[in-house]
Formats: sequence, structure tokens, C-alpha cells
Amino acid sequence: VAYMALLIALVKPLGWYMARIYEGEPAGLNQWLGGLERGLYRLLGTSEREEMNWKTYTLAMLLFNLLGFLFVYLLQRGQSVAPLNPQALGSVAPDSSFNTAISFVTNTNWQGYGGESTMSHLVQMAALTVQNFVSAATGMAILVALVRGFRQRQLPTIGNFWVDLVRSVLYVLLPLSLLLAIFLVSQGVVQTFESSVTIPNLDASTAASPAGAGRTLALGPVASQVAIKQLGTNGGGYFNANGAHPFENPTPFSNLLQLVAILLLP
Repeated sequence: VAYMALLIALVKPLGWYMARIYEGEPAGLNQWLGGLERGLYRLLGTSEREEMNWKTYTLAMLLFNLLGFLFVYLLQRGQSVAPLNPQALGSVAPDSSFNTAISFVTNTNWQGYGGESTMSHLVQMAALTVQNFVSAATGMAILVALVRGFRQRQLPTIGNFWVDLVRSVLYVLLPLSLLLAIFLVSQGVVQTFESSVTIPNLDASTAASPAGAGRTLALGPVASQVAIKQLGTNGGGYFNANGAHPFENPTPFSNLLQLVAILLLP
């Protein structure tokens, strides 16, 4: 009951905020970060005044996601020589790299690997976490374009993909993820650049066993990835067990927050 009440209570204020963001109307955050937003448009060679028809909108979306696929694939293949790899993990196999790149770009996030034993910090952050943002933002942009298509059937344009993408990330996904990540860290979700920690065995009689030195627990920038994983309904977590892992979801409160995050934007 508390979960549903919290979720429903957030619908109206968040819906009002998102509607104003996509319409370019004052909503607080877009007034403070307007200069950054316009700078991103200049970098992309567009502006909020440029409208696209459905074909141009679709082409921009496909091109952006094709580049994202190539980036995620190549970063995995070059993982062994890239920085932020404290465990000295080798390059990801071609078939796994291909599967993961396609999966994360399409917001499917099917994982055929153990994240803590396969992906470096750089790949987890620059490839997987970034795609958790932009693949969700792509879906949000397409939904907004669809709504415009129903609303303004007599007009030849449905908005600008780059504008909808930037606004989705800058004003919706990033601030919500920042807040959620801070709450998750307060509950004990791991967030560090350290690679792992070894916990010594309490029983000295196990010292002769293969794991006699203790148990190695994988660490990394987890909370920042979990936040957008849930908000973007991505499913691509840091650990192989995702939200069932205690380093991703240690308390009943963290569990409630993550459950709310999954359905908050939908």
C-alpha cells in the first residue's frame, strides 16, 4: 500500500515537470541549466528551433544508436589496454561484446556475463552506464515524438530528436539518478574506484584450502549504475545477480527506492 501510494503521489508533479521540459517551458532546472543545454545543441550542430519530420527524426535516432553500438563494442574489445581496469581484466570476447553492445543500445540489457569478473570500471561506466542513460532517453524521445504526432496531425514535423534526447538526459534522468544514487549510497550500496577487498577467514583451519587466504569481494562504481539501471528500466546492473546482490540492494529501504524507480517514469 505504501509503495503504490508513493508511486501514485509522484505521478502528477513529475508528469507536470516532464511536460514542461519537453515543451521548452520554464520548469526550474531548465532555467538554471539553459546555457549548458544550448551549448550541447551547438556541439550537435542543431538548435531547439529546428524541427524534423518523422523520417529525419528516425534517421537521427538510428544513426545515434549505431554510433553507440560501435563505441560499446570497441571499448569492450580494447578493455585490456584501456585505463580504469584495476583487476587487469582481458578484452571481452567478440561474440559477448557484440551481444552486450546490441543489448544495451536497444534498452534490453540482457547480460551473458558476470559483470564483476568481466567488465572493467571504464567499460561499466563509459559504455554500460552511459547506454543505460541514452537508450532510455531514446525511448523517451520517441514517445514524446509519438505524442506530438497525435496532437498535431496537420503539421509535417514532430520535434527534434537531439533536443528531446538532451532534455531527457539533462533534466530528467541525470537529476533523478543523482538523487537516487545518493540515497542508495546512504544505505550501503558500493560506490568506489577500488577493485576488490579480501576478507580473511575466521576459521584458521581453512587456511590450507584453495580459498584459504579469505574471500575476495568485488567492488566498483555500483550505486551510480544501479540508479539509472532502475530509472531507465534497463536491467544492466554491475553484478551478475543485479538487484538480488547485497552490494546493489542491501536494505528494505533501498529495495523500496529501486522498486519505485522502476515504474516512476513509465
